Amino acid sequence: MPSLRRSFLIFLALALVMIATRLPGLAGNLHLHDASWAIFFIAGFYLADSWRWAFPSLMACAVGIDFLAIQYYGISNYCVTIAYWFLVPAYGALWLGGRWLSRHESIDARGLVRLALSALAAVSVCFLISNGSFYWLGGRVAAPAWQGWVANLATWYWPFVSTSLAYLAIAALAHCLLARRLPVQRISARAAPGR
Repeated sequence: MPSLRRSFLIFLALALVMIATRLPGLAGNLHLHDASWAIFFIAGFYLADSWRWAFPSLMACAVGIDFLAIQYYGISNYCVTIAYWFLVPAYGALWLGGRWLSRHESIDARGLVRLALSALAAVSVCFLISNGSFYWLGGRVAAPAWQGWVANLATWYWPFVSTSLAYLAIAALAHCLLARRLPVQRISARAAPGR
């Protein structure tokens, strides 16, 4: 499959998962948590060479979903402040974490450690940027203070991080299963020319 076509199919799959988990009620009664953070990490891993179009397109998808959710699904616009612009570097940190992992990928114990560390680091940086910008610049906190932000971090850090890590664990499992199957398919395809 040509590289551009493969990249577009991966992008499309990731965008559909983002739509299904970020747009409220679309997944029916499943109540799926937002997979956006994991999606930007995964996109950085698989679409590293297509970042010029894939990253801005995923950002546009996220913003479009938020617009629809606020405009047509009755979701509050509480989180849409000047700090909303900081989602670009926050999601960029996720993308770079995935990109770094793609350059150091291996399906073994070392690869698993690299995945865990890069995912935790990227998700943590994303959280610090998004949460910090919202707390300090969003205008929703009456009197921002260091102790208040630390308390806010303690409340929200693990729910955001654990959701992203759970989605990334599922993606890593799927990647490993596919990586083990693809060489077999390639060998069998070579063994039977003319089919």
